[in-house]
Amino acid sequence: MSKILTTASGAPVADNQNSRTAGPRGPLLLDDFHLIEKLAHFNRENIPERRVHAKGSGAHGTFTVTRDITEYTRAKLFESVGKKTPTFLRFSTVGGERGSADTARDPRGFALKFYTEEGNWDIVGNNTPVFFIRDPLKFPDFIHTQKRLPQTNLKSAQMVWDFWSLSPEALHQITILFSDRGTPDGYRHMHGFGSHTYSLINAKGERHWVKWHYKTKQGIKNLTPEEATRIAGTDPDYAQRDLFSAIERGDFPKWSVNIQIMTEAQAVAHYENPFDVTKTWSQQEFPLIEVGELELNRNPVNYFAEVEQACFGPSNMVPGVGLSPDRMLQGRVFAYADAHRYRVGTNHQQLPVNAPLSPVNNNQRDGSMSFGVGGASPNYEPNSVADTPKQAPQYAEPPLALHGAADRYDQREDTDYYSHAGALFRLMTDDQKTLLINNIAGAMAGVSSNVVQLQLQHFFRADPAYGQGIATALGVTLS
Repeated sequence: MSKILTTASGAPVADNQNSRTAGPRGPLLLDDFHLIEKLAHFNRENIPERRVHAKGSGAHGTFTVTRDITEYTRAKLFESVGKKTPTFLRFSTVGGERGSADTARDPRGFALKFYTEEGNWDIVGNNTPVFFIRDPLKFPDFIHTQKRLPQTNLKSAQMVWDFWSLSPEALHQITILFSDRGTPDGYRHMHGFGSHTYSLINAKGERHWVKWHYKTKQGIKNLTPEEATRIAGTDPDYAQRDLFSAIERGDFPKWSVNIQIMTEAQAVAHYENPFDVTKTWSQQEFPLIEVGELELNRNPVNYFAEVEQACFGPSNMVPGVGLSPDRMLQGRVFAYADAHRYRVGTNHQQLPVNAPLSPVNNNQRDGSMSFGVGGASPNYEPNSVADTPKQAPQYAEPPLALHGAADRYDQREDTDYYSHAGALFRLMTDDQKTLLINNIAGAMAGVSSNVVQLQLQHFFRADPAYGQGIATALGVTLS
């Protein structure tokens, strides 16, 4: 007979053999729904990172009008001096992944969202007034060169300079990137630019072309190449830390908001294409007009919800502002909004950081993660439902006269690739020129001789001293 084990109180217990399978030695089952929910949610915590501008920082703020510009625009956020509009600003590097260093030599994104009473208005620019290319067809190719080689998964200077040597229009932006402005000291000590040509439309329906400039009130401050490299190894989140800490201690960063204005008649007669994003407008001919102040004064509470899910795009406009024939800008109008639909979801505009403060009137419906009442019945127009518009208001710009036959854009029609880069080089001090030349020469180390020779021709054409300086630093002669 088997012996029955009992406790001190006489209650029977399982024998030693059976007790080995009980308690902490037992299995987990799928009905442990707390565990399943936690693991399943954890597996889905990430969304795809941005293909470009993946590493970024953001903050909330306020735009205040300081000058009456109602002669140029009927946008209500500009209707009176002193008027304030809530904003959200996201800074970023361009080519690096989410875990890359904030101090890498790279342009910096400067994406600004205005939460106006007429809807959201976005200006999506950089800390440089120009860009590398002017044909949107080349954008995916350009970004491929800034990413990693598919085989080695390593960055490639050969790939970068091969593309640039065959894209001479990039020289103006290259000159900026390899100057001391290519490694700004955080985000507070750099300027921002709309970069593209945009437009303003006044109450009479008159259009003016406009360039947007955000001038830091903290003063320009850049890192030396040695500082940038050292900080990248010790604090890769340097710019994020600096921005968050400054706002947390009440040291709110500010920028003066300025515009350059060009009439439509001036644009037609202008000696350069005013819609070419590889070129700037002369500030002597089109001086800066200060129109407001931007202040960042509130940190995000949740980085993922407010920064990672923030969606900016030049298609977010309000009455009184508009686009232009800048072909790169026109390409971005589609690409940015489509990237958000893929990366965040078709209803990304309903998320709090992206939602306008104004009432929403559209006929969108359903889709993943739809919430709220926007797009509810009726979701069609025209309609005969009481207390609804019979015809939904549509955003529209004044008619724009078009010229020339429709065709694939010939990006080589304008062959002035060098005048702006040369002028910028000649504006530099000797120390700035030396830094620029050394930075470029260092970045071209290991690049094949045929690419080096072709790129040197571009530097020489911009300015002979520019080309000779780089040739000397590389120890080569122009063949």
